[in-house]
Formats: sequence, structure tokens, C-alpha cells
Amino acid sequence: MVWFKLGGMSVTKPRAASMYVDLDRDAWRELRASTPLTLTAEEVEKLRGLGDRLDIQEVEDVYLPLSRLLHLQVASAQSLWAAQQAFLGYSVRKVPFIIAIAGSVAVGKSTTARILQALLARWPDHPRVSLVTTDGFLYPNRVLAERGIMNRKGFPESYDRRALVRFLAELKAGRDEVTAPVYSHLVYDIVPEEAQSIRQPDILILEGLNVLQTGPVEGGRLPQTFLSDFFDFSIYVDASETDIRHWYVERFLRLWETAFRDERSFFRRFSELTREQAIARAASVWAEINGPNLAENIAPTRSRARLILVKGNDHKVRRVRMRKL
Repeated sequence: MVWFKLGGMSVTKPRAASMYVDLDRDAWRELRASTPLTLTAEEVEKLRGLGDRLDIQEVEDVYLPLSRLLHLQVASAQSLWAAQQAFLGYSVRKVPFIIAIAGSVAVGKSTTARILQALLARWPDHPRVSLVTTDGFLYPNRVLAERGIMNRKGFPESYDRRALVRFLAELKAGRDEVTAPVYSHLVYDIVPEEAQSIRQPDILILEGLNVLQTGPVEGGRLPQTFLSDFFDFSIYVDASETDIRHWYVERFLRLWETAFRDERSFFRRFSELTREQAIARAASVWAEINGPNLAENIAPTRSRARLILVKGNDHKVRRVRMRKL
């Protein structure tokens, strides 16, 4: 676009400075280089989340370049750890490289986390890759009900942030074993007396709605320690709200046809709805809960990510935005 003409010469308006390198899918695909494909189509099928349309081509085009980038990042961190040992003159325990994955409900961040876990675990230098979701750090339903915020599940105030910070701090301190609570989507609550044990992984992937959130916590105070203080790399899975809303309704309908009919399901009552009623209920939940949470708390954290995966309406990644160093 010509901005103005000066002495017969066209002058183009300079682009606004950006913190990101913006790559389309074709350019990003080329960055795979010679990274081998270590997953089969059957394995990809098992890792794919409900409603996601991930296939082996998406793994090759998008996730192999990303696994290569993350491998280089981990290798750099390991070199820095070795340099620190040499500087101090004594051995310091190596701590996990922590990758955070954020994004809306139904955008596909859980699938992204599982695919990356599988790919990264097959690199020879970091075979132990653990995956933890922040769902386990939600307050139990009993606590949410007592506080009158059961309808705000997934909002920042519904998480036990202190427990999550303590979990990450213990990991970065090099503890032999760290545990995380377990959440059941079937019963829609924390599972009592059950914990996920994490034993000194090379990489830990932390996936959740608000992992990049920096706003006020209980009492309106800003936290003294941000979750991001513990992250070595962060990813935001992005798409237009219109598309995410559509995917959410589609996923709700699949659950209405399957999991909601389980007698143990917290949402068993929804199985009695007609299809039209189920669609209306999903739209209502989006309008009252998931949409506002995305707009108020999740989307504003996008610019804090080191890398953004931008999806089109077919659930395929169309662009990748990588923060400049």
C-alpha cells in the first residue's frame, strides 16, 4: 500500500513493530528440516481429543517443526545447566524444562499437549516427558459451592493457585517426587485420595485455561509469584471466538450422545434433553461461562506466550507466531 508520494517516488507506510515472527503454514512446515515422524496414524488417532480433527498430515506440518524447536530449546537449557555446574564447581541437580500450553475450552490445547508429549518423549536426549493439567488444581465442588462460584468453574478464582505454585516450585527445586491432584471429567470433580505422581521428568507439560494469567487473585491482590515465573516455554492455541463456540457446541453434542448417558456422569440429566435442547443448553453455557472467561481472562494472556498456534475454522493450524528473542 502506497502511503504518499515524494518527488515522484512512492513511499510505503512502515509496518508497526511486532514482537513476533509471523509464519504461514507453508513456511512453518519447512522448519521441520529432517525431523523424523515417530508417530503412526493409529497413535495419532488415539491422542486426538473429542471434536478435534487432527491427522497425520497436521502432525507432519505443524507438530514436527514445533517438536524440533522445543528440542533445541531443551538442549540449550541443558547446556546452560552444564555451564552452571562448571561455574559453581560442584554438581547441581538438573530440573525439568517446563512447557505451558494455554487456550480456550474446546480449542484443542489438550490434543496439542498429548501430541507434544508423545513426540518429545521420542527424542533421545529427553525421554521422560510428563503431562499435568491444571484441572487437578480446581477447588473441589464442595468448596466452590460454599463460596458460591460453582458457575464460575474454570475462572481464575476457581483454582487453588497456592497449591499449583507450590507444585511448580517443588519441581523447579529438584524434588525427587511431586504429586498433583486428579480431576475426573466424568464426575466433574476432584477425585478424593488420588494423586498423579511426577518423578523427575526431563520435560513437564502443564496444560490449562489460565496458565498465563497474571491478574488479581483472592481479595483482589496481585500475586507475588506468577505461574509463568516457572515456565521455560509457553504456547497459546488460538482461533476466532466464533469457531471456538461452534467447536464447543459440537463437542457438547458428542458428549450428550456418549458420556452424559453414563450413570456416573455429573451431567447425566442432560442426556434426557432433545437434540435441539442440547444445542440450546450448550449455547447458553458458552454465553454465560466459557465465552466471558475467554474474553476476560484467557484471550488477554495470548500476548504473553512465546509461540501462538492460530487455527482456521477446520481446526487446522494456519499460522504460527513466534516471539522474537
